[in-house]
Amino acid sequence: MTRKLLLSLAVTLTLPLFATACVAADKASAPVLKKAQWPFAATDAGTFNEPWAMSFLPDGSLLVSEKAGTLQHVDLKTGKRAAISGVPKVAYAGQGGFGDVLPHPGFAKNQLVYVSYAEAGEGDTRGAAVGRARLVLAADGTGTLQDFKVIWRQTPKVEGGGHYGHRLAFGPDGKLWITSSERQKFDPAQDMGGNLGKIVRLNDDGSVPADNPFASQGGAAAQVWSLGHRNALGIAFDARGTLWVHEMGPAGGDELNLIERGANYGYPIVSNGNHYDGRDIPDHSTRPEFAAPKVTWTPVISPAGFIIYNGTQFPQWKGSGFIGGLSSKSLVRVAFDGDNAREAERFDMGERIREVEQGPDGAIWLLEDGKNGRLLKLTPKG
Repeated sequence: MTRKLLLSLAVTLTLPLFATACVAADKASAPVLKKAQWPFAATDAGTFNEPWAMSFLPDGSLLVSEKAGTLQHVDLKTGKRAAISGVPKVAYAGQGGFGDVLPHPGFAKNQLVYVSYAEAGEGDTRGAAVGRARLVLAADGTGTLQDFKVIWRQTPKVEGGGHYGHRLAFGPDGKLWITSSERQKFDPAQDMGGNLGKIVRLNDDGSVPADNPFASQGGAAAQVWSLGHRNALGIAFDARGTLWVHEMGPAGGDELNLIERGANYGYPIVSNGNHYDGRDIPDHSTRPEFAAPKVTWTPVISPAGFIIYNGTQFPQWKGSGFIGGLSSKSLVRVAFDGDNAREAERFDMGERIREVEQGPDGAIWLLEDGKNGRLLKLTPKG
C-alpha cells in the first residue's frame, strides 16, 4: 500500500462524523424572477474581455482580472481604465488563465495585492498559483505590480485545462484562504500528498499556520483545511466568521458547503450528481462519514462568484448569499439560518454571471462571462 493511499485512508477514518442532511434545490424550489420583477435596477458600467474576478480598493476604484492575462484598474467615477503592468504570464487555455484578485485587508497601508492564475509547468502540465505584489498606482490611474512573488502553487501540476478553482478570501483570522480544485483528475481530492481538491489556509506571506488541522504531517497536507472538493469557485465568510464554499458538481449536484476544520466532503467517492457518462456516484447519504452539502442543485446552476451581503442599500438582504450562475444565467440568493441554508430566490439575468461583488456603498456588482462581459451595478429600484 502506498504512502499516499495510507495518508488518504488515515484522514478518512479519523475524521468525525460531519455529515448533515442536505437540502435539495431545483427550479421549483424558489421563485425565478424575470427582469420586470427584479427589485433592483441594473446599470451597465462597461464591458471587459473575458472578465473573471473583481475587487474594490479603499478609494472606491475597481480591479478587474481578464482571463487572457490582463489586470484592469477602473475609476468608476470617470469610467477611465488602465491595464496594470507587471502581472505574471498566465497559461491561457481551457478554463485556465488569470483568476482572482484580492487586496490585503491592510492595503491602505501596505499596498499588497494577491492574484491567482494558471501557470505552465514542464511539458504540457499546468497548475494554479497565487502571487503577492505591491500595487503602485499613479495619479492618472495607471499602475504596476512591484516585487511580485509566488507564495503558493497547486501540487502536483497536471495536464488538462479544467478545474483550477483558485478563488481567494481573507478570513476574520487574517489568514489567506484558497480554493484548490481537483483539476478534473478525481482521486487527488482524497490524496493528502498534494493540495488538489482542497481548501487551503495560509498566513498572508504564504507560510503555513501552525494550527492548521494537518500541520503535523508537513508538506502539502500542512496547507489543508478541508478536502474532498471538486471545483470550488466561490468562497465567503458570514458575519459569524463561518466559512461557506460552493462548488460545481458533475452531472448534477452543485453544492454549497459549510466548511469545517479537517472535514472531508467526499468527492469523488460521493456526490449528489453522477459522472457525465451516466455512471452513478453514490450520494452523500450513503457515506455519513463525509460532510454533506447544505444545499445541492439538480439541475445545476454552475455557480461562480459569491458574496454574503452586509451592506445597507438592500437591508432586506443583509446576511443573504449571492451566487452567480453560469449555465443557469442567473443570480441566486441564498438565505442562511445558522448552519443551514436554502435557495430563497433566483433572478434570471439572461447572461452567464461569472463574478459577484459588493461595492463600498452597498451596491451589488456583477461581471458577465465571455468576450464582451458587462460590468453591472445593481441598486434598489427608486
